Amino acid sequence: MAQIKVLLIEDNQDLSRNIGEYFESQGAVVDFAHTGELGAKLALEQFYDCVVLDVMLPKMDGLAVCRQLRAEANRHIPIIMLTARDTLDDKLSGFSLGADDYLTKPFALEELWVRCNALARRHLLNSEHTLRLGEGEQALSLNGQTQQVERAETPVTLQPIPFKILRLLMEHHPRALSRSELSDRIWGDEPTDSDALRSHIYQLRKAIDKPFVSPIIKTIHGIGFALDIEG
Repeated sequence: MAQIKVLLIEDNQDLSRNIGEYFESQGAVVDFAHTGELGAKLALEQFYDCVVLDVMLPKMDGLAVCRQLRAEANRHIPIIMLTARDTLDDKLSGFSLGADDYLTKPFALEELWVRCNALARRHLLNSEHTLRLGEGEQALSLNGQTQQVERAETPVTLQPIPFKILRLLMEHHPRALSRSELSDRIWGDEPTDSDALRSHIYQLRKAIDKPFVSPIIKTIHGIGFALDIEG
């Protein structure tokens, strides 16, 4: 499976460091949050393939974080909950709030890694193949399985990287994505030329916007890029 990006919401510094080091040794990109408030903010603002969420967090606990993510996120975020609790009622509480999986401490790092990969893979397979936005000349569709893109029912040919950029912008619409976010999702930790993203955005605009009256790939200065599509 391709590199995955994981958000670890855990207030135990030692455990957080151990999980992070192991996941990174397996090729994952890991972001850390030591409070529920910060974890919820990051999960709602950025794209993660999986969130590892401790239940016993100070102030805003993991159950409250899970509840907020399910209520406010514009996509399904795979969540695996970690806890020292092992009663059936505790597990049912987590699942009722929308957790995808549940692992009781202590656990093997290898098992947590396997479960995170399974969640990310399952979510990818269960995602709708076709994304659709807008109407009329703004109508945009993208099929992730066939790699076909259409604007206003007119086929558009895209190279692999511009296709990935468009898919990310559609998945996160109407939120803007920063340049660093797009680079992380496309290239991960692999070094890339600073002009590479700019070049691929240019190619995307040339294919998606140039043949039409109204451009829909919007640059938001100081932030990044978004789709200028109503609805």
